[in-house]
Amino acid sequence: MGDGQPLIPPSAVDFDLSGVAAGWDRTMSDLEAGMWRMEEAQPRLRSPIVAVDLLDESPDWERLVRAHEWASHIVPRIRMRAVEPVFGLGNPVWSVDPEFDLDYHLRRIRLPEPATFDHALRICRHLACEPFDKARPPWTAMLIEGLPDGRAVYVVKTHHSMTDGMGGIGLMTLLHSRRREPTPDKPDRLPAPPEKLNTVTALGEEVATQLRRTPSRIKGLVEGAVRTAAAAVTDPLGTAGDVFGYANSLRRIVTPPPEDGSPLLRNRGMGRWFGVLEVGLPEIKQAARAAGGSVNDAYVAALLGGFARYQRALGQSPSPVPMGMPVNLRTASDPSGGNRFAAVRFVGPATETDPVTRIAKVRSIVLGLREEPAIDALDLAAPVLSRLPTWLLATWYLSQSTALDLQASNVAGVPVPVYLAGARIERMFPFGPAPGCAVMATLVSHAGVCCIGVNLDTAAVTEPKLFMDCLQEGLDEVVALGESGETR
Repeated sequence: MGDGQPLIPPSAVDFDLSGVAAGWDRTMSDLEAGMWRMEEAQPRLRSPIVAVDLLDESPDWERLVRAHEWASHIVPRIRMRAVEPVFGLGNPVWSVDPEFDLDYHLRRIRLPEPATFDHALRICRHLACEPFDKARPPWTAMLIEGLPDGRAVYVVKTHHSMTDGMGGIGLMTLLHSRRREPTPDKPDRLPAPPEKLNTVTALGEEVATQLRRTPSRIKGLVEGAVRTAAAAVTDPLGTAGDVFGYANSLRRIVTPPPEDGSPLLRNRGMGRWFGVLEVGLPEIKQAARAAGGSVNDAYVAALLGGFARYQRALGQSPSPVPMGMPVNLRTASDPSGGNRFAAVRFVGPATETDPVTRIAKVRSIVLGLREEPAIDALDLAAPVLSRLPTWLLATWYLSQSTALDLQASNVAGVPVPVYLAGARIERMFPFGPAPGCAVMATLVSHAGVCCIGVNLDTAAVTEPKLFMDCLQEGLDEVVALGESGETR
């Protein structure tokens, strides 16, 4: 939503006749429909994605408003609400809100002095905990002013059904400019026309969508069956081995981690607490190389080291950490919106005291999981799961997610300095949803700095400031590997 030269040029976005960006599905996927509906039965499963930008100064408000208006022309999904088909027969359909009101979605407040970034984070946390008005497009943005030295915070919250982490970064680039000054005569489009879709006509849209998808689905099934039959004839032993291997992979993917996690983190509730960490991207890259791992391996190992420290600080011996991690399945041809990820679960080696060995163990585990044939099992099962009664689906999902003490996500961010309506973005902290897990940690790299947002369930993490200190120590321990040049 930038008023300077956008990082994603508007000319790259195509639209169909209904005003929906080409490549954006009109109907929610089965996975997205599940996320949209489950929180009605289980509020703990609310799935907001929150991005918090720390700005070097307060942006020009009128420019910021115009930038959001412009972006809603370029990406009509910004103006769209989700309409449930009558009797819940099918998935929700995205429709242009006939009463779209930018003033409702974009807000502005000023904190009383003396205010700090921590005070702003509290506002962001409260905003994240508020449920969406599902009669409107599911996003909210707020400018928070009154920080020291004229700084400000911009926070935007979107529902996970709109997009995943990578898609969210893609959408956020519309907000960003490469310079402070506005760019005149930007390419623009007329806003998508309002639609009067109701529950009955939404059902018609859903039926039409399924009919359009049916030929390609049948073709895929037939081609798959033909390939399988041919392989069974030419190589029966190999085919049997493939089937057996997939079955074993499916068992590993769907079976929860065998560890129960720490008793300290067993409770779950509705309370949330936001904390932040940061580290230079070159520094963590150097540490990862010193240990023979990737940035993601070093990042996860640092989190696990923090978990172990927290347990010791509260008088308990460290235990392995049952955890989950989204694996990005998005390709360059995928649209910015929607969700394209798979979820893997494993036992994090938090009891390993040597950081180099811990990084190596994380790397071995994650590389193995990325190669699992059944890694997309949740996506494949989504059509069946989405047809379950909502309360049953929510109960099942909550039973799976509460078994995890940690979810860790790593999202590639923007590598260059960018601006928001004339204000430079100094830090960009992401806060992923924590639907049932004790801790959700998300890393986004921004202009050479890894910004880590930590979303805590306060029923599980009863000493959040201590916990964040422990995570910082775990991060410092890993970064020190690069500073010492230690390798093994």
